[in-house]
Amino acid sequence: MDSGVTAWLLTATALVFVMIPGLAFFYGGMNRSKSVLNMLMMVIGALFIVGILWALYGYSMAYGTSAGGFVGSFTDYFGLEAALAPPGPDDAFPLMADVVFQAMFACLTVGLIAGALADRMKFGAWIIFAGIWASLVYFPVAHWVWGGGWIKTLDIGGANVIDFAGGTAVHINAGAAALAVAIVLGRRLGWPKQAMRPHNLTMVMLGAGLLWFGWFGFNAGSAYAADNTATIAAVNTLVATCAAGLAWLVVEKIRDGKATSLGAASGIVAGLVAITPACANVTPMAAIAIGLIAGAVCAWAVTLEVQAWL
Repeated sequence: MDSGVTAWLLTATALVFVMIPGLAFFYGGMNRSKSVLNMLMMVIGALFIVGILWALYGYSMAYGTSAGGFVGSFTDYFGLEAALAPPGPDDAFPLMADVVFQAMFACLTVGLIAGALADRMKFGAWIIFAGIWASLVYFPVAHWVWGGGWIKTLDIGGANVIDFAGGTAVHINAGAAALAVAIVLGRRLGWPKQAMRPHNLTMVMLGAGLLWFGWFGFNAGSAYAADNTATIAAVNTLVATCAAGLAWLVVEKIRDGKATSLGAASGIVAGLVAITPACANVTPMAAIAIGLIAGAVCAWAVTLEVQAWL
């Protein structure tokens, strides 16, 4: 066992955990004051329910023996007793280090959906939804990408799919779910007749900063080693996000005549999401290009979305 690798994985786990309250602040600050506590509780509530389900059967469904490439065995790691064994002679870290690291991804992914449900769903209904969605969607999709499922083994003309730290299992997955549930539930109560401005931009900026801080563990930790790959992922996480933030502000300046703190925070998140799948597989210059494109396109897309609603 490599104690350095184990220490890095546990450190990365703590960094990703910080992203969860960061996400709560980011979403909560963008809400109206009357809804902020409900939003905070939705994100933290997802942590509670998914954390338990991950220990019961989630890790097993994601990383157990594959059933046709669709889902892992429900029983291989049920209750995590089988994961308690010490590492073997060829293992760099205990399996439980992977269990807790990936648990943070599962909890965060479900929490990401909450932002689409502001003023649309009550807390009790959200908790039920979070448990069902994690069980039926996230755990199997995590298996597809990282647990030996069909995406992991997909061969396209001799090339394999690269999803280094969660572009598919986390961001596309949560984004598709958020869009679907928003369509089903309909508009926020009062929109567009009532003004729904962010009630606390300080919280939004704090949340974006915590997300960026924790994202170094999210991306660099996915190297599963304290090595050159992790450092490349960390550098690309930095420069792509800087570029995306600048691009968003430039679009705002051109479009509205001024840049905003909400735009800066939104650009940060756009850059982080965009660079995640390829963070260990591109050069820093390519990462900057990815960030610039993501920041500009997302800022422009938000304008189109608001115009469409109005």
